[in-house]
Amino acid sequence: MIKNILWDFDGVILDSMPVREYGFKKIFENFDKDLVDKLLDFHNQNGGLSRYVKIRYFYEKLLDEKIEESKVLELAEEFSVIMRKELTKKKYLIYETVTFISQNYQNYDFHIVSGSDGKELNFLCKELELSQYFKTIYGSPTPKNQLVKNVLSENTYTENETILIGDSLNDYEAAKINNLDFYGFNNFKLKPMSKIYIDTFSEFKI
Repeated sequence: MIKNILWDFDGVILDSMPVREYGFKKIFENFDKDLVDKLLDFHNQNGGLSRYVKIRYFYEKLLDEKIEESKVLELAEEFSVIMRKELTKKKYLIYETVTFISQNYQNYDFHIVSGSDGKELNFLCKELELSQYFKTIYGSPTPKNQLVKNVLSENTYTENETILIGDSLNDYEAAKINNLDFYGFNNFKLKPMSKIYIDTFSEFKI
């Protein structure tokens, strides 16, 4: 019997990917457009990875340059300023997901495990009036598979009573590493690897 649900955030609760794409374009606006486009491809194929990983990828893989950690943090903060300004708008909320969460948070223990920056994530959830639905809200720079492991350990959850809902391959891998059933949503490519694929939360029953 399922008692605990771990939620990804971007693409599952908030339709934020286009805004995050804009953020990467903005912080790298002075670089070669073809390289930025390659970064955006990487970003869209790896929705569950943090901005810290993507910034390092841009420098180390695409520019073939070393980047100091201080520069990574500087760019991540610049990115976060853009996100905090735009993503507090409720128009980006995925209505069917938020409706399901608001109607069921007292029946299950809900947690967010996201590739988004943890501080920014807590800020957004507070501004969007979502915080009350979740026992914990965790994000990067801690990798997602470790976030999942931490939630399981801190709450002494059993694997067969806990699932992870996400929209990316990284979400699936975090679930698999931690021996959890993965429920895919908002990404048809995940159907083959999902225990259950959620076409719409308006018809979803646990």
